[in-house]
Amino acid sequence: MSSDFEGYEQDFAVLTAEITSKIARVPRLPPDEKKQMVANVEKQLEEARELLEQMDLEVREIPPQSRGMYSNRMRSYKQEMGKLETDFKRSRIAYSDEVRNELLGDAGNSSENQLIKLREERAHLLDNTERLERSSRRLEAGYQIAVETEQIGQEMLENLSHDREKIQRARDRLRDADANLGKSSRILTGMLRR
Repeated sequence: MSSDFEGYEQDFAVLTAEITSKIARVPRLPPDEKKQMVANVEKQLEEARELLEQMDLEVREIPPQSRGMYSNRMRSYKQEMGKLETDFKRSRIAYSDEVRNELLGDAGNSSENQLIKLREERAHLLDNTERLERSSRRLEAGYQIAVETEQIGQEMLENLSHDREKIQRARDRLRDADANLGKSSRILTGMLRR
């Protein structure tokens, strides 16, 4: 199992290094190559997500006592993936700004400050969007835990109810047995007296 995980780790490391390199090159490429590079990076990001899913499945199969180390590594890989996606979004914003300027024929002299401000606002909006997405995921996870806890509680109540019924039946049997012993004792005492 760990050999599969390590193989996935190596593939993930190679893939993320390639993605990082390509993201850095996106803003400096000519328009035709940029489109191709953006499509290529999107494909590789999807491959990286699939690798993370495979690694996550492998971690779930590890016995709980040795799962901690792998879980920590998975967290760092997921953070790295989030950073790559953020960097890619930012490089695409720069790319889309350049394409828009080319299409509009904007030389950028008078509105350069506005473009810088727009880029900053977009980056800020992206950060806020990411925070909202993370918060939503946390809320969903919390809700899922609450649902699971409620189900476990219901199962425990059902088990306790069944146990209570068993105890009551056992108590009734003991009372019957005690009553029968009392009758037997009286009958034996009567027989001894005769």
